[in-house]
Amino acid sequence: MNLTPEQKQRGKQNFYDAVGSTRRDFLKAAVAAPVLGAFYFGYTQLGGNPVRAGLIGTGDEGGILLTESNPDYLRFVAYSDIRPSQRKRAMEGDPGSSARVGFRRKYGLSAEQAEKEIKFYEDYHQLLQDPNVEAVVIALPLHFHHGATIAALEAGKHVLCEKLMGHNVRQCKEMARKAEEKGLILAIGHQRHYSVLYDNARSLVDHGLLGDIQHIRALWHRNQTWPAVDRQGQPLRDAAGKPLYRDSWRKDVPEGDRQVDYAKHGYKSLEELVRWRLYNRTGAGLMAELGSHQLDACSIFLGKVHPLAVSGIGGKYFFDDDREVEDHVYVTFEFPGYDHPRGKNQGSNSNDVVVVTYSSISTNAMENYGEHVMGTRGSIIVESEQSVMLFKEPAPGSKATARETEVSVTSVLGGKPVLESAESPGSGPAAAGLAQATLADKPSKGYREEMEHFAWCIRNRDPANQPRCHPRVALADAVYALTSNLAIRRKQRIEFKADWFDPNSDAGPESEAELLAGKR
Repeated sequence: MNLTPEQKQRGKQNFYDAVGSTRRDFLKAAVAAPVLGAFYFGYTQLGGNPVRAGLIGTGDEGGILLTESNPDYLRFVAYSDIRPSQRKRAMEGDPGSSARVGFRRKYGLSAEQAEKEIKFYEDYHQLLQDPNVEAVVIALPLHFHHGATIAALEAGKHVLCEKLMGHNVRQCKEMARKAEEKGLILAIGHQRHYSVLYDNARSLVDHGLLGDIQHIRALWHRNQTWPAVDRQGQPLRDAAGKPLYRDSWRKDVPEGDRQVDYAKHGYKSLEELVRWRLYNRTGAGLMAELGSHQLDACSIFLGKVHPLAVSGIGGKYFFDDDREVEDHVYVTFEFPGYDHPRGKNQGSNSNDVVVVTYSSISTNAMENYGEHVMGTRGSIIVESEQSVMLFKEPAPGSKATARETEVSVTSVLGGKPVLESAESPGSGPAAAGLAQATLADKPSKGYREEMEHFAWCIRNRDPANQPRCHPRVALADAVYALTSNLAIRRKQRIEFKADWFDPNSDAGPESEAELLAGKR
């Protein structure tokens, strides 16, 4: 959505005002809490007894998880990666980057200290036999999530595995069952469950401030089309003379990785090892890497319900190379509304359907990524996990537009809050300052909090203490993304079945004979 800077600021202030009005007492306690995430998500400090963990996979995502980890909760004592270039990044970090600082900067260690305190294993199976390792964080390519998780659980280690949970639904269910069998914690890295920003946005939806929700628009748009150039600024081409692009999924093979025995580790080539996201055998495309996060968020906004059906279209519309996954995808989900029999309120209105549209493209980044939740009385726009804007629907006869209206929150009979136009500029509640204090600047995306809570669950073992993205939640996210891929590739509308979401059932979209045959 195109908004002026003034309109964006108005939307953000509306959000602070509404959160301040509806969560006043909660925010007062949150501001006073020693650890904000712990207060929001129900865990406490560990009192000097952090979980000793191993990091399996030290590439882009592994580097972020290392940087975001809190040593008071989880401290890495071992790591594993088959690529020399990634092992160097694990130790030294990326030069000039605050996103991937490496072990030495993270823990303030010399090279000798780091080598002594953080043990390296080329083979992660050897890391799993280290008695000093209590838990592992897995940030491997998608096709290894299942095998590494099962091996870790068999070795008695708790697991935090990056999303998507597995390469297919069957694998996800096996991971869930193995964790239950072993009595160990398994968490999956859909970190929006630990975003304070999303938690407050969800609260406004739960309070009914938006009215009835019938549509959510979500997107993740990137531009991967800029030409790759040499040091003289001349465009680069491949061996066939085709242009090369600055595509984050199609990276060059680092010189230091050229001697890796890729076949030993199950890869067909060095290119597949480095560019695993591009191929169906090793990845699952845009819906797994990007879309799964936002479909997860949409489900949260709608009361953690499962969708009814999905249809989609997509393809390799721009890149003329050997990639197998789509560079553009567009999907339409039908979710049950609150009063649908399968909705949050388990009502009787089967026509109460929320349409969720999602697009991920690789040729334009003007809108970047986010979600737009549209209700009969208001809208919420979440922008790049960094800000939320709230806008009120103009009443009949109103001259003001939604984008310019300042809002306040009032209560009607029964105490239900509603959005109203503010009586005068700046008339929002004093508690809006509390909301702004917890949400302004650069809010956490949730990586830190998900690892803190993971460690807390390990130290406070109880059936009630589970990660927010536990196996059942993560299984659902995988079902959404993987079924979307089937709908796109088979160009059909697919209805979801309840047993696809049951870890104890062997059913799944990939096992449906009529689906695989392209029939309804």
